Amino acid sequence: MEGTLPGAPTDEGADRVVCHVDMDCFYASCERLRDPSLRGEPVVVGMGYEDGETVGAVATASYEARAFGVESAQPISGALKRLPRRTAADPDDDDAPDPGETGHYRPVDMDLYESVAAAVKEVLHDCAETVREVSIDEAYLDASDRTAWDVIGGGDGAAERAGGERTLAEGFARHVKRRIEREAGVPASVGVAPNMTTAKVASDHDKPDGLTVVPPGTVESFLAPLPVDQIHGVGPVTARTLAEAGIETAGDLAAADPSELTDRFGSRGRDLYDRARGHDDRAVTPTGRPKSLSRESAFAGATDDRGRKEGVVRGLAADVAERARSRGALYRTIGIKAIEPPYEVNTRSESLPGPVEDADLVERVALDLLAEFDGRPVRKLGVRVSNLSFAAGEQSTLGGYDAETGASDRATGSADPAGASGAADARRGDGRDRRTGTDADPTLDDWVDESAAASDGTTRTASDGGSSRGRTDGQSSLGEFE
Repeated sequence: MEGTLPGAPTDEGADRVVCHVDMDCFYASCERLRDPSLRGEPVVVGMGYEDGETVGAVATASYEARAFGVESAQPISGALKRLPRRTAADPDDDDAPDPGETGHYRPVDMDLYESVAAAVKEVLHDCAETVREVSIDEAYLDASDRTAWDVIGGGDGAAERAGGERTLAEGFARHVKRRIEREAGVPASVGVAPNMTTAKVASDHDKPDGLTVVPPGTVESFLAPLPVDQIHGVGPVTARTLAEAGIETAGDLAAADPSELTDRFGSRGRDLYDRARGHDDRAVTPTGRPKSLSRESAFAGATDDRGRKEGVVRGLAADVAERARSRGALYRTIGIKAIEPPYEVNTRSESLPGPVEDADLVERVALDLLAEFDGRPVRKLGVRVSNLSFAAGEQSTLGGYDAETGASDRATGSADPAGASGAADARRGDGRDRRTGTDADPTLDDWVDESAAASDGTTRTASDGGSSRGRTDGQSSLGEFE
């Protein structure tokens, strides 16, 4: 990408601009995207809420649900005591809960969440050259080559710490937030600062749907009044230990004797001291090689027109194949995604005998898989290649691949009926332009994580005896429930 959004530094030694993007109650926001009637209502997403289940935990709770004491990682029994199901409310039953004190419970739907996350990540990768994906709903951007700390005058809110003047960096962050909301349909909070540690604290500062900008020269004063557990790496156990020593704010920690902190916490003591003072020289680095590559395109309205759907899939297949070729990636699996109204995510895939690079095969397999959705309206389509490899000389011959006989293994995603395969005639292009055309939204979205989820370079749990203090936005990792 070339150009700037909305400004760029001209000096080689310009200050770094780091954005931390954190989706607000991400799973709950996705459920509201699927069912708009949930907006403004208490929403709890997790496992164990289905009929007949008694064991489970909360993955995330909307802010409305938190007002009733529901928190992430909370056992299902505790959540239901504080916030009964809306379905339990009965105006004709005096013993039933008040409807105004009940909430909506939804099971985890990773197909939906990954689909929305892909749209978010597409925006992030378009807005910045360097993106570090931390999890499905969190990422760092190094926007130093897209914007700057130059003051443009006026402004309010987050720019007050810059003397009441707005910076180009704030304008860039607002642009990112608006694109995420417009193109992915979910809210995000963004923190902007000269380093990763402060940007993360800033994104937590004004949730939900917040924007906090901490210009150079204001970092330590911004951090100083915050509770010490706002500093990344300070969990409940560490916070209690620091409180016993009279350290209750980040300012207290910044003023502490670093040698005493090192004696008490080892090398981590010095790290916490530096973070409290806003010192962090880590570079934002991308996370590993992609595990899959994909593209999506949404229709202006749901369509069951076979020609339109095939045209879009041909264009997406060409885009994905070219993307893999440009990165030197071979792939062993080709798949599609079809989203049916209102937001039912269906995935289908074919596994090949070995890794290949073959644009025509991507198109042929994708169209074959699409045939299952003939006559069914879809609002969005996607094409993906996965099981990637990057080593030279690995390409396999495909003499054993036969789409007609189903010689390859077929994997099905959500909403796939048992035994659904029904391979259709292989269809190739007819000489027309292989792009998506005007029937579909020109915005293309990455479908799944382009990078393996990774930490942001800091330890989240081990320092506090293996107990995490949890995300400020209340989102829990699904790993806690596996």
